[in-house]
Amino acid sequence: MGGHRARTDREWSVLESASRALLDRVPRLTDQLIEELRAHSLQFDLAVPRDEHWQQIDRAMRYGIEAITAPRDAPRPDLEYARALGRRRAEQGLALDLLLHAYRHAGYLVWDELLRIVGEQAPADLPLLVHTASHMWSGVDLQATAVAEAYRTTEREMQRRSDERVQALLDALLEGRAAPGVAARAAAGLDLPEQGRYAVVVARVERQGGREPFERITAAEGMRFFWRMRADCEIAVVALEAEAGLTELVEALGRPCPGPGGISPVVESLTELGLARRLAETALRTIAPGGQRMARLDACLPTALVVSQPELAARLIADVFGPLLELDPSDRAVLLETLDAWLEYGGSAGRAATRLYCHRNTVFNRLRRLEQLTSRSLSRPRDLIEMTLALDAFRLTPG
Repeated sequence: MGGHRARTDREWSVLESASRALLDRVPRLTDQLIEELRAHSLQFDLAVPRDEHWQQIDRAMRYGIEAITAPRDAPRPDLEYARALGRRRAEQGLALDLLLHAYRHAGYLVWDELLRIVGEQAPADLPLLVHTASHMWSGVDLQATAVAEAYRTTEREMQRRSDERVQALLDALLEGRAAPGVAARAAAGLDLPEQGRYAVVVARVERQGGREPFERITAAEGMRFFWRMRADCEIAVVALEAEAGLTELVEALGRPCPGPGGISPVVESLTELGLARRLAETALRTIAPGGQRMARLDACLPTALVVSQPELAARLIADVFGPLLELDPSDRAVLLETLDAWLEYGGSAGRAATRLYCHRNTVFNRLRRLEQLTSRSLSRPRDLIEMTLALDAFRLTPG
């Protein structure tokens, strides 16, 4: 019970005889199948050239018919050909359900023709042929499985290659070396407008123990993110809808990607992504070592000017803080920390003192000493600008 009954020699003889006769009728069956497939869906003619389709159906039918009576341990050219057809149809863009319909429909035509042949030649043998039906249909199932697996594998590989091409186009745009037409192809591949609102985020990462340092969000309200990995950072191209701006972008990054990172201003086309990336990298450099925040370039332009000109920044430090650099490091740190707090709180000595855990008069005394050492006055606007920029340059200078 539950097993397949062994086929008798007589049943195999009937099947073999009908199969040999069937091979002579393959051209007519091919014509019939082509017409019935066209009637079922116009996609067959749109995806597959008519002559190619005819030749392939003819060959697939012959391989399938020969496999019906082949020994169990014989090679299976029908399955190899099914895999080749699966790959070809995936490349041609014919839907998989239509391809499987073609295989099933071919199986019905072959079986009907076998019945017709035996009915014409030896009607009394029809019951014997029916006993072989499961064998024939198991072959059709194997062919359908082979064609579907090859189709899906090819489809995945094509998608991977397509994704890689689009990512390469995006990389070219981010590097600012895009040739004519690259932006249009990237826009089509990513389903983005070539002319639109975009920002670039550059986030510094330190991967430890194979763990990712932050979550790459792919979408937020009014925003889509496209991430690219680099050795020491992650870059995101952010497509912004009309209602989304940089404030919303910083909020969206929030907990998933707290920083450190730099955010470019909004640019108006994909061709400006190279510029946006460079500006985002400049914004990132305005964050002091150990800082954990997202820096918008438009909110730190003076500091960005300093870090983008390292030679001038070094001269500014030497010119403004020259005598200060000769102090003991701990003494110098106290004075600069006091200046930083005073600037942060808008020139309020009282609030700076609260942050520094000292008396407000102590803040005044330290600032006067700083003025004496630098020969500058914090009450003069030009001197204040120099002191502020020199402090930024000093904080952001490695070592």
